[in-house]
Amino acid sequence: MIGRIVEIAEDGRHLSLSRGFLVVEERGKEIGRVALDDIAVVMANAHGLTYSNTLLLALAERGAVVVLCGPNHLPAAFLWPVDGHHVQAQRMRAQLNVSSPQAKRLWQILVRAKIRQQGAALEARGEPSGAFEALARKVRSGDPENVEAQAARRYWPLLFGEEFRRDADSGGANGLLNYGYAILRSTMARAVMAAGLHPSLGLFHHNRANPLCLVDDLMEPFRPFVDLAVLRLIESGHRAVTPDTKRFLALVPSLDLPTAQGTTPLSTVAARAATSLALAYESGDSTLDLPGGDGGRSWAPTALEWPPPPRAPPTAQEAGGGGKGD
Repeated sequence: MIGRIVEIAEDGRHLSLSRGFLVVEERGKEIGRVALDDIAVVMANAHGLTYSNTLLLALAERGAVVVLCGPNHLPAAFLWPVDGHHVQAQRMRAQLNVSSPQAKRLWQILVRAKIRQQGAALEARGEPSGAFEALARKVRSGDPENVEAQAARRYWPLLFGEEFRRDADSGGANGLLNYGYAILRSTMARAVMAAGLHPSLGLFHHNRANPLCLVDDLMEPFRPFVDLAVLRLIESGHRAVTPDTKRFLALVPSLDLPTAQGTTPLSTVAARAATSLALAYESGDSTLDLPGGDGGRSWAPTALEWPPPPRAPPTAQEAGGGGKGD
C-alpha cells in the first residue's frame, strides 16, 4: 500500500492522537482525521503548529516521517524512528566502511541516471535530448569533470526557457520546485531509513550541517519527475505555491513508472533504490536499481500517467469581468 502524504498548511492547527487516528483541530474543534496506518509522511508547512508527544511517538512506531518545513517550503528538520530495521547495525557498519573507490563508482551511477532522466524529461517535452546520453557516458568514477553541472546548464534553459535560473531562494517556478523536492526528499528519507541506512552518511554530499546527505544523493535521478510536474503547473497558469499546487505536487510519489517488475509507484521505486544501495554496501558491488540507471533500463517520464493539473486562478482581468467591450 502507498502511504499518504498528509500536509498541514494552515497556521495554528493542533495535531493529536485518538484511537489510531491523527486528529487535526482548530481552536479546540476537530476539522479532520487520518488513520495512522495510512500515513507515510506528515508535512508540517505552517506557523504555530502544536503536536502531542503521543502522536509523534505513534507515527515513529509506524515508520512515518514528520517533516518540518521553513517559510521557503524546504525541509528544516525530519523526525524518524531510530529502531526500524532488523539488520540496521550491520548495514550502517557497511555504509560507514564503504571504500572510496566504491563510493565514487556509486556516485557515478547516480549522476549517469540523473542525466539520462533529464534527457528523458526533455524528450517527453519534444526538446532535443540526444546530448544527454552522450553526457551520461562521459561521467567517470566520482564525476571529477563535474559533468552533472554541465548537464544542468543545458537542461534548465531547454525545459523552462532561456530566462530561467535555478535559485532555491526565489519564488515562482523555483518555489514550486522547492516544494516538490521537499515531497521527494521526504519520500526518499523514508526509503533510506526503511532500508536500514543512516541518512547523514552520504556518497557525495558531505555537508556537516545536512543530516540527510545520503537522501540528497539518492534522490538525484528522481528530480526530473518533479521538474515535469512543476512545468505542467506553470503551463496551466500557476506561478506560486498554493494549496492546489501543493496537492498536485504531493501526487508525485504515487506516479506510476514502467519498471522491469511492472508498473510501480515512484515511492516503491525509491524504496528499491535505497535497498539496492544497502545491498551494494554489504556486498562491495556497484549495482543500483534506479530509473535511468546502468543496465539498459530507462524509465522515461513519457510513459507516466500524469493527473490533470488544477485549474489556474483567474487573472486580474478575468476576476474584474474583462476589459473594454464587455
